[in-house]
Amino acid sequence: MTQQEFNDPLWRTILSGAQMLFVAFGALVLMPLITGLDPNVALFTAGLGTLLFQIVTGRQVPVFLASSFAFITPIILAKGQFGLAATMGGVMAAGFVYTFLGLAVKIKGTGFIDRLLPPVVIGPVIISIGLAMAPIAANMAMGKSGDGVQLIPYQTAMLISMPALLTTLIVAVFGKGIFRLVPIISGVLVGFALSFYFGVVDTKKIADAAWLALPHFTAPEFNWQAILFIVPVALAPAIEHIGGVIAVGSVTGRDYLKKPGLHRTLFGDGIATTAAGLFGGPPNTTYAEVTGAVMLTKNYNPQIMIWASFFAITLAFIGKFGALLQSIPVPVMGGILCLLFGSIAAVGMNTLIRHKIDLAEARNLVIVSVTLVFGIGGVLIGTGNGPNDFGLKGIALCAVTAIALNLILPGNDSWKNKQLDDQLP
Repeated sequence: MTQQEFNDPLWRTILSGAQMLFVAFGALVLMPLITGLDPNVALFTAGLGTLLFQIVTGRQVPVFLASSFAFITPIILAKGQFGLAATMGGVMAAGFVYTFLGLAVKIKGTGFIDRLLPPVVIGPVIISIGLAMAPIAANMAMGKSGDGVQLIPYQTAMLISMPALLTTLIVAVFGKGIFRLVPIISGVLVGFALSFYFGVVDTKKIADAAWLALPHFTAPEFNWQAILFIVPVALAPAIEHIGGVIAVGSVTGRDYLKKPGLHRTLFGDGIATTAAGLFGGPPNTTYAEVTGAVMLTKNYNPQIMIWASFFAITLAFIGKFGALLQSIPVPVMGGILCLLFGSIAAVGMNTLIRHKIDLAEARNLVIVSVTLVFGIGGVLIGTGNGPNDFGLKGIALCAVTAIALNLILPGNDSWKNKQLDDQLP
């Protein structure tokens, strides 16, 4: 790898930063739109979080942090049960989990992560994250709210959502160059254009919005029930973070697990997520789309991510831009989510396949089976009927269950032994 990309003229670095934000933009704003958070706040916290990450890691890793899809269902449920402020307190606590993991890695080494979160744990949890959200995507594609209330006539909704999905699929599979990295934006543009054609876009809100406005920041409130509801979900994005750091390292030819070190990258992600909760934004994670753009452009300078952060923070204060984003009808997002949520589940399945997890072994079968049913089936442990009641369910429950089963059942290194056997001549 040469140092040429670090000596580019300033204008080219700035332009590359704008391009990186463009690549990350679709997923960045989609998550807050689904969960009912302010997309302008998400832009601000993505920019702020990336800046904090770059400071903590000494500007060595070319990654951009933004909204994590793993938290969609927990945030939706926590908002309804505990309120937005308490949910943000849970998001801040999730950031502390990353920080704790970073400290544990610093003290115990990276083997600590392998023992706590092996593939047999991470795989079914990620599958559960994707499939648990599938009904939300289906409802939105059919013009309903996430909980099934019809917002747009079914036929109109399908004429919007399916072309949006088809566009996303075509760009993802057949797109060339940088355009292959922006299938979400492509689908949104087609769906939004059709929404205007069918007259289902509320243009009054866009017209009434100010050009310059402060994002609707929300101060956190610490509620132990909300914290315990959200914190277990942080374990899956922590693994997503590790995978992202390894992926960008393979692209740039550097071992970021050693320098600046996994403990620093986890700590940086934790600080970024805690800061997001402080302002009312979604938790942060590394973005694979940006890693793909780094690979495609061969520009490995972390400075471009700093410029992308500045652009994100600037956009956060444009009121009309936020109003435009919030006016996107639900079928547009629903069509795209049919692909995205399925993709998340596919990543979980690939985790099991790549690490050769043998489901013929009783131990692995038990962990995967119970985790999937607890994560998707709606099992509730506790009461959880009111704002002052506590109950574990969904992704939080399946994450805790998978970790507990892995620690309790004997033979938690069998997957490593299997891989070593396969490598022997």
